[in-house]
This record gives sequence, structure tokens and C-alpha cells, in this order.
Amino acid sequence: MENRLKATLELLKELGFEEFYTLSEGRELSQDEKNTGEPGRLEAENKPLKEASEEITPKGGEKGEKVVLLEELYERNKNCCRCDLCKSRTQIVFYDGDPNSPVMFVGEAPGEEEDKRGKPFVGRAGQYLNKVLEEIGLPRERIYITNVCKCRPPGNRKPRPKEMQACLNVFLRKELEIVQPKVICCLGGTAAEAFLGKTVRITRMRGRFYPNPLYPKAKLFLTYHPAYVLRNMWEAKTFKEDLKKLKEYLEKIT
Repeated sequence: MENRLKATLELLKELGFEEFYTLSEGRELSQDEKNTGEPGRLEAENKPLKEASEEITPKGGEKGEKVVLLEELYERNKNCCRCDLCKSRTQIVFYDGDPNSPVMFVGEAPGEEEDKRGKPFVGRAGQYLNKVLEEIGLPRERIYITNVCKCRPPGNRKPRPKEMQACLNVFLRKELEIVQPKVICCLGGTAAEAFLGKTVRITRMRGRFYPNPLYPKAKLFLTYHPAYVLRNMWEAKTFKEDLKKLKEYLEKIT
């Protein structure tokens, strides 16, 4: 009996059922609960829902709906093991910044420092990106920033297609639905490949806007990853000009 119950619960979990209700001792089911067979379900379903696009206050004050939804997404998946990256990570690295921002910056995957601290772009590349954003008048606290993969690949290697696809399905697609950005800035070729679904030569395609097959509601803008710029400082001027172009576009649409 115990083994059958365990097998049934595992099957329900695989099908997406995450909560199970038990009837409190001494309480009778209402007629609605008898009809549905799910105690408490109708009460929960009848509570008023808020739209994810409602105004929120990311810093201080009451949490907004987007922040709550992002926290729920993280809590559901913080122990994700849908690919082998979970075997070597310290923790999942989710997002940073303002979920109300019209722009979402997306990189490749966390590095060593990000893996330690649990925030994206906090290492040398992130510090350099912060510097350039400040210089062009688009401070980091005004953007939403994340990575395609939420776990650090061993040795900072490029994420494999299966790893990227797992994180797209578990995190990034849902982040897009919650944040609803108006433009997405891909930092580097790997992030661009995740959105465009094809090989990207970033040196040829950077600095331009593209249709976005992954999230058609927002345009896609491509530029270098700041780590690449740190290794090739002759591209620093180009990187800064790209971000200026992005900022000018944001000023036109907001």
C-alpha cells in the first residue's frame, strides 16, 4: 500500500501537481468541494488576481506583483537538476535589477564570482558593464539583468545546447512573460543564439536590432559580452557606442 501511494505521488508530481490537500479533522466538505473533489480549490480560484504588468516598487515598500511572481519562479526551481550543470554549481544564479525596466540584458551563464554570490554580473565583467552603463546614463538599477543559463558551467565553458534549452524552458521563457520587456539586449553570441535559434557571428551582427522569434513582443539588440571586451579592449569604444544606441532607442519608446 505504501509503495503504491509513493508511486502515485511521484506520478502526480511528474504531471505538474505540486500541492495536495487533506481534509481537516471534523470539517465537512462544502457542496462545491464535493463537486470538484479538491478542498479549498474554489476558494483559492475565486481570489482576485493582479496583472503581472501592474506598477511595483522593487526597492522598499510593498512587494509588487512581478517581484512576487519572480520569487515564486525561483522557489519552485531553485533545486533544479534538469541538466548536468546542477552537479557542479554552488547555487542557481537568477536575476538582478528592476523587473519594471523596459530593457532586459541577457548574458551567457554565471562565472565563478556569480556562482559564489548568487547574482549575475558581479565579477570583473559585471563591474565593467556597470561602469559603461553609468557613463552613458543608464545605471544598472534601472535595468533587468540575467543569463540564459542559471548555473555556472565547469571551467566557464560555453553552455551546451541541451543545458541552454533546459534553462530556457524552466526560467527564461517565464521571466520574459513576467517582466514583459520592450527590448532585450543580448550580451554576446551565446545569448543571441538562444533567442535567434541559429549560430551568431557577433562581430558582424552586433549593434543592430532584430526580430525576436523567442519573444516577438520585444526587439532584440545584439552587442559584445563585457568579458569579451575586457579581453579585447580595442572593442571598448564599439561596445560603449552600441549601448548608447540602445539607450537612445529606449528613450524613443518610453
